[in-house]
Amino acid sequence: MKHGILISDHEKAGGGGVRRRHAAAGSGAALTAGSDARPDARPDARSGAGFAADDLGGAFGPGREKPKWTARRRRVVANLTGWSFAAPATLIILGLTLFPAAWAFLISREHWNGITPARQIGWDNYRLMLQDSDFRSAVNHTVLFTVLYVPVVLVLGMFLAIALNRKIRFISFYRTALFVPLVVSAAATGILANFVFDQQFGLANNLLRVLHLPQQGFLADRHEVMWVIALIYLWTDLAFSVIVYLAALQDIPTDCLEAARMDGANRWQQFRHVILPSLAPVTVFVGVWETISVLQIFELVLTTTHGGPLGASQTVVYFVYNQAFNLSRYGYGSAVAYTLFGATLVITLGLFAYARRSKIEAF
Repeated sequence: MKHGILISDHEKAGGGGVRRRHAAAGSGAALTAGSDARPDARPDARSGAGFAADDLGGAFGPGREKPKWTARRRRVVANLTGWSFAAPATLIILGLTLFPAAWAFLISREHWNGITPARQIGWDNYRLMLQDSDFRSAVNHTVLFTVLYVPVVLVLGMFLAIALNRKIRFISFYRTALFVPLVVSAAATGILANFVFDQQFGLANNLLRVLHLPQQGFLADRHEVMWVIALIYLWTDLAFSVIVYLAALQDIPTDCLEAARMDGANRWQQFRHVILPSLAPVTVFVGVWETISVLQIFELVLTTTHGGPLGASQTVVYFVYNQAFNLSRYGYGSAVAYTLFGATLVITLGLFAYARRSKIEAF
């Protein structure tokens, strides 16, 4: 009891400012109602306690759990909102990847020409690949192309990126000129290559004729066709590795190069001991990317040679296309496609394991 006002336990536990505020409010109420109240009247203890509990319940009552529930509810609402935007695109992507992949695997165990009812033959299509000389030839062409192409694009892309990382005149023009072939479609590149490397009227043979050099068969010669296709593909795909290496070079701290220079390291030593180790993760990434891209080369072969001459430029993907859509052997083509997928997966996982064993954080 204070100044004729009953103070509850909650109000006693509260701060002094709260007690003074409630006491002042109670005193004012008592003075206002003093003329009507009996002399022996006492404040209602229940009303005083209820007044204090109602005013202080937000700080000391069960309401303190509301922020936790509100934060949890906000997270749930935010997740549902995000998935509501991402779900349509996710379902479309899954429908265009998982469903065709599962269906292709079922077709790979069938004999089906796309018209008559399919007939289950088990693993016969996979066993047939081991006996198919055309398939082995396509595998040899693809492996040879990959082994020769990937190291060249890595080395050449790295040195071109180092050259374009300098402050020289017209550097923007050089970078743009190198980037333009990357945005040109493979179909347009193949059509252009036919005009350049045509055996009779091509620009390349006309240049050799002016220089009094022997003319070449290029795309019509079975011994030269894969080299010409590799040259065309290098012209279109080199910009990707150059851009990635150029971005990695610009992330190398200049302090490391300046410290090496102050220690007496020449340019070769700076490249060997500072730049090359810094580019190791990028090299692994570009190597994996280029390997997967080369194993799937198709458009350039389709628009230039159609796998010829005499199957000399037939790659695995073009072999799948020829078997499925030209010869209507959908089961056999699906089996070859799944074999290519398995080989690509094994190569990729092997490169991942190499990067992890070498402690290269490429991914």
